[in-house]
Amino acid sequence: MNPELKARAVAEFKLYWIFTAYLFVTLGSFILYRRLILADAGVPYLNYGIAVIESMVIAKVILIGHALKIGTRYESRPLAVSVAYKTALFGLVVIAFGLVERIVKGLLHYHSLLEALRHVGDAGIYELLGRVLIMTICFVPMFAFWELSRTIGGERLKSLFLSARDSETATAG
Repeated sequence: MNPELKARAVAEFKLYWIFTAYLFVTLGSFILYRRLILADAGVPYLNYGIAVIESMVIAKVILIGHALKIGTRYESRPLAVSVAYKTALFGLVVIAFGLVERIVKGLLHYHSLLEALRHVGDAGIYELLGRVLIMTICFVPMFAFWELSRTIGGERLKSLFLSARDSETATAG
């Protein structure tokens, strides 16, 4: 195997699991919050596995979008613009993917496209709006770190966050 291709595959694999872990923690937090609120009302809620699967799928969708160069339009602009653009764009991609997923699930359960489309909205508008809000909140820091890593380099970002700094450097800011 080509060493350059192998290095790229390893980097993509690491990024996939970093995104998956981040999304699982953030989405899992919201699911835990929902569970606690519903428990207070006496309603059981145990859909923790959904966060794992959803995190894995969303991470893959983002990496596929990245491979297709989705969201690169404003990468030369200030980081805030690039992060906001990618957050909005990938938010729409994930929403579209979620709708396609619900249609496919509907086709499997109801066997007709019309019937499947009728059941896409079963979760309700508030559920959909809540999911859009949660994904937007999750994406902002994720894309901020990704863009920062792209701008200053992954190793430098890693060093800034994970390496000890001397006292002069730490107090200079």
